[in-house]
Amino acid sequence: MPALLWFRRDLRLSDLPALLAAADVDGDVLACYVLDPRLKASAGPRRLQYLYDALRDLHDALDGRLLITGGDPKSRIPLLANAVDATSVHVSEDFTPFGQRRDQQVRDALGDIEMVATGSPYLVSPGRVTKDDGTPYKVFTPYFASWRKHGWRAPAESGARSATWMEPAEVSGKTHIVDIPDPGVELELPAGEQAARRQWEEFTGSGLAGYSDDRNRPDLDGTSRMSAHLKFGTIHPRTMAADLGQGKGAQAYLRELAFRDFYASVVNEWPDSVWWNWNKSFDRIEVDEGSDAEQAFEAWKAGRTGFPIVDAGMRQLAETGFMHNRVRMIVASFLVKDLHLPWQWGARWFLEQLVDGDMANNQHGWQWAAGCGTDAAPYFRVFNPTTQGSKFDPSGDYVRRYVSELADLDAAVDVHKLNGNRPDGYPEPIVDHAQERQEALRRYGALS
Repeated sequence: MPALLWFRRDLRLSDLPALLAAADVDGDVLACYVLDPRLKASAGPRRLQYLYDALRDLHDALDGRLLITGGDPKSRIPLLANAVDATSVHVSEDFTPFGQRRDQQVRDALGDIEMVATGSPYLVSPGRVTKDDGTPYKVFTPYFASWRKHGWRAPAESGARSATWMEPAEVSGKTHIVDIPDPGVELELPAGEQAARRQWEEFTGSGLAGYSDDRNRPDLDGTSRMSAHLKFGTIHPRTMAADLGQGKGAQAYLRELAFRDFYASVVNEWPDSVWWNWNKSFDRIEVDEGSDAEQAFEAWKAGRTGFPIVDAGMRQLAETGFMHNRVRMIVASFLVKDLHLPWQWGARWFLEQLVDGDMANNQHGWQWAAGCGTDAAPYFRVFNPTTQGSKFDPSGDYVRRYVSELADLDAAVDVHKLNGNRPDGYPEPIVDHAQERQEALRRYGALS
């Protein structure tokens, strides 16, 4: 009774319930991944590079017994299942709007072959934590309390030896097998399950204790950098949570994992919120249009706004495919409240550039900044990029690292204010923040 194990956002072998479910069928397991051209079209080059590197890591961990095929899953998965006479197809459940549509199409195409979803990419799957009346939470704080009370299972004890793996060569003549591509993009950090485990061990050993205090400082190495690994499932958050104790840093980190679950739940309940305002009253917000708006957007993307902390963040994104979370909030506020541009413009650019681009986290992080999402920042909270930079990058090390025009300024110069020390070639501020703050408040106030 062979089984098919279809990998998606779970590119690992440890702590993988779907693997155990496939092995329980009591037959050989064919491991596969489908290179869906739709995903390739919607992902930037660095995210694709991470995906392909993680697939190579998984392929090696399985001693070459990972079948890679390309095309539409609704035709490829039934083709593979029939090629090996599989009685079932096993997956980790996907709660994204795209994933749920795709999986229903595959189920319909499989006919009598059962598609079994076991586990998910989250500590607590969407829909599990609700109010007493069964309705979804719209505010994080009460969700967090219920989420902690609900709890989660211990890591699943799975690995390469959990199943008897089928050789892809056995079906090579019955389906289209392709090589794993390599775009040749250089990643700042390595990809795959082994890299994820090493990085997590390093963070818990040296960074976790100070996480609560250091996580908002882009000039410090105070974050875990696990976001891309979580995005692709090269590690499960259950594995991570098992290593967290009761310390201040550990509990602050657990709260961030809860935010990840919360935003996934919001998207599961309100799937159109990935591109539309969760708070529909913001559909009437006035945004700038035309050539001036496009020019301002291009300056923002290029890190040429004249506001050092904003420019540093945008250049870090372009250079590395990553941006520190505090800086993500600063540049997002600047786009929607200083430049008065739609949050969707920024969200789309982030998804194109970020290695860790996750639909739920990215879109609802942007809506938080824009004031139109769940738990949104109050409309009157307009980040001042200069004071934010001074507070969270007090020495200016972060700005100097990514804004080359400011790298050689004397250490005594405040790189966030410059005060007459603006070098030739570094742009003047493209807007007056004080004026644009008032304009943003006027536009937001018009909604009430």
